[in-house]
Amino acid sequence: MRNLGLKARMAVVGSMLFVFYAVAAAAAMVIFDFPLVLVALGSVAFVGVQYKIGKWAALRSVGAEDMPEDRFPDVHRQVESLSKDMGIDKPRLMVARMGVPNAFAVGRKGAGTVVVSEELLQMLDPDEVEGVLAHELAHIRNRDVVMMVLGQGVASIVAIVAQWAVLLTGDNDLADFFLAIVVGQITQMLVMVFVFAISRYREYVADRDAADEIGSGEPLASALEKISRGSERARESKIDSETSALCIFGEGTGLARLFASHPPVEKRIERLRN
Repeated sequence: MRNLGLKARMAVVGSMLFVFYAVAAAAAMVIFDFPLVLVALGSVAFVGVQYKIGKWAALRSVGAEDMPEDRFPDVHRQVESLSKDMGIDKPRLMVARMGVPNAFAVGRKGAGTVVVSEELLQMLDPDEVEGVLAHELAHIRNRDVVMMVLGQGVASIVAIVAQWAVLLTGDNDLADFFLAIVVGQITQMLVMVFVFAISRYREYVADRDAADEIGSGEPLASALEKISRGSERARESKIDSETSALCIFGEGTGLARLFASHPPVEKRIERLRN
């Protein structure tokens, strides 16, 4: 990650998430009288379970199946070559009918999985497919999925602590119960603003890394244009909101962009071509 602007913004956002976690941990120690070691171990276990379940759920939600090498030899060759150049192990390749042209990666460096939709493979030219694959491999190399899970884990932990703080400091009546739910949701949404900010920055980084690996940003820019048009025309999508945050394409409009996991596609295309 050579872009100093992105480095600075991610450092600020990462620091804010750490502050949220530190406050939640301190509150848990006070409210529940938990020792620091127990809070730390509990947090690690919570995020670990969330990571495992999230990976399994993402693959299951789109009906991903192992990609046969005899049916998709070109994709396997591209991934093997890119993985070697990027210094990572070749990830597990899977294919799914998602209803839209898209792709996503789960896992970490050394144990990654890349899922590509059949719709994407049918729509894109070979060099555009290579751009998409390089983008997903960049996510694995940069441990982006792990960072997203850590951020989501912090958001969940903060929300849980906020809910218990309301319940334990109130009168334990029905009004406090509903107030705790509202406070938890608002708290989680606030933290997720910072999580999605990190996600948007990392999309730019993965785009640039992919362009560096294949020698040009044009194939990925062209792929994003086709994916965007294909998603607009699609009648049905099997991608849920949780999995959408992992995909190469996904964005919000208006105020929803504050909670979008991806930056506007037109800005990504502009950066790739510039």
